[in-house]
Amino acid sequence: MYQSCDRMSVTALYRPAHRESVDLIRTALNEKKLVNLFGRCRVSYCGRARSELPAGNRLVVCKPDGATLVHTAEGQEPVNWQPPGATISCRVADPELVIESQRASPQETLLIAFAYIEHITAYDVEMSASLTIEGTEKQLKQTILKHPEQLESGFEPRATERETAAGPVDIYGRDASGTPVAVELKRGRVGPEAASQLSRYVDALDAEFPQSDVRGILVAPSVTDRGANLLHKNNLEYQQAHPPTE
Repeated sequence: MYQSCDRMSVTALYRPAHRESVDLIRTALNEKKLVNLFGRCRVSYCGRARSELPAGNRLVVCKPDGATLVHTAEGQEPVNWQPPGATISCRVADPELVIESQRASPQETLLIAFAYIEHITAYDVEMSASLTIEGTEKQLKQTILKHPEQLESGFEPRATERETAAGPVDIYGRDASGTPVAVELKRGRVGPEAASQLSRYVDALDAEFPQSDVRGILVAPSVTDRGANLLHKNNLEYQQAHPPTE
């Protein structure tokens, strides 16, 4: 079944043959469209490591910028993915339809082999404007310096942009018990990179204060699951806060 919607320029196929799917995918990718596929597929990755995902019902998203995401029914993060800049191709390799995403540097290949496709859609999406976030890290920093109790009761800021062997810490201070605290501020959603950055600051301060267990607090509006897991693994803390909007 073929459907087209002029208002949004959407093309959809319901339970298509593999050849139909290949034709639509190739045309859509050439026209810089967003492609969604839902069906039963297996996934293999080869690059910095190797992984195999057995056959299952999954949602696959191929984006105009070259990104490919494989989603299951659980969680918000894809179980496999390739970042923007990868090259996406597709072919029929009976009895499967194969989508291949390749990166040159580092060399990585993601293969998605569909036994069948339940539904496929191609969207002519507009490139959205840049996300605007009201408030800045500077405003968030000023708020904490003026009202340190908003971070936690008894927190005393001692310095801003405090130099360490790993770089400057946004806010350095002491908690109510006198323990050194490194505070890293972010105005948007954070992930593993921010958690790793804070961990490096804490390690540097630990070397300066070997008699103290330096605390690290990441302050941001939200954190990804991977970021939260890394914070927990490294005994770091997260506190939700939004930059003030004035």
